[in-house]
Amino acid sequence: MSIDAASLPGILSRFRSEIAKKVVGQEGVLDLVLTALFCRGHVLLVGAPGLAKTTLVNSFASALDLNFNRIQFTPDLMPSDITGSEILQENKSTGTRELIFTRGPIFTQILLADEINRTPPKTQAALLQAMQEKKVTVFGKTETLVEPFMVLATQNPIEQEGTYPLPEAQLDRFVFSIWLDYPSFQEELDIVQLTTSTNHQQISPVLSRNEIIQIQNLTYETPVPEHVAQYAVKVVRATRPTKDNPIKEIRDYVRWGAGPRATQFLLLAAKARALLQGRPLPIEEDVRQLLIPTLKHRILLNFHAEADNVDLENIISLVKNPN
Repeated sequence: MSIDAASLPGILSRFRSEIAKKVVGQEGVLDLVLTALFCRGHVLLVGAPGLAKTTLVNSFASALDLNFNRIQFTPDLMPSDITGSEILQENKSTGTRELIFTRGPIFTQILLADEINRTPPKTQAALLQAMQEKKVTVFGKTETLVEPFMVLATQNPIEQEGTYPLPEAQLDRFVFSIWLDYPSFQEELDIVQLTTSTNHQQISPVLSRNEIIQIQNLTYETPVPEHVAQYAVKVVRATRPTKDNPIKEIRDYVRWGAGPRATQFLLLAAKARALLQGRPLPIEEDVRQLLIPTLKHRILLNFHAEADNVDLENIISLVKNPN
């Protein structure tokens, strides 16, 4: 079917209804993940154990008519376990042996990288080319992934033993870093009732591959008013601890600010957010509402901030109204 801006709020509503069959609450998280998909981007989900990170990703994939693979990241995982490897196989017709490339789980469309910080940087880096270029190079040969391609990674911020923090360059490839909070009392009660019964409903696909690509194209084609683009640029530039930055807290507590990729993702996400709400153009408020998930993993605080117990979200709030 043909997709236009007027149909997107209805699609979002159907998406929420389908996901609600398996996941209680988390509508805001789901909206952000869907926004990232329409930006052709990736998402990092951060939260304590038991907050339905993996269940949410599985449910999200079930609501899309796309191929889905899951990789459980562990300390002994190798890059070839992600990209694939060559195996020696006998050719039955000729009787000779030849090397055959076996594709790894990265050759999919929705990839769940579960507990991504539990594997060393060498293996984490196996995702970099796919996330940035939608391509995979193995043994000197480069293959293009079938679009849409999206990485949904989960991470547990509590356990630091045996974990490997993601490099900043790889963090920057994620559109959003979304922190999941504990559910409310009613939501937790609903979760218990849902997961301890035999009444399990199946999720039906809401969007096909062609429809997703249509929405992605529509997102990129949506124009951005000049004042909205200027606002996004000013906000991101205000996160950098330069000498001429008028915000004292930024100069005192920030080691590195966000780069230009943050501005790109902010504007793309603002366009997708506007479309999901049935509006043809983004406004400054769209950018403002997306600042925390877009900037939180792109700003590095210094040791002064740690000593003074400075909160990163408070730092981000200081740049909402830049000069």
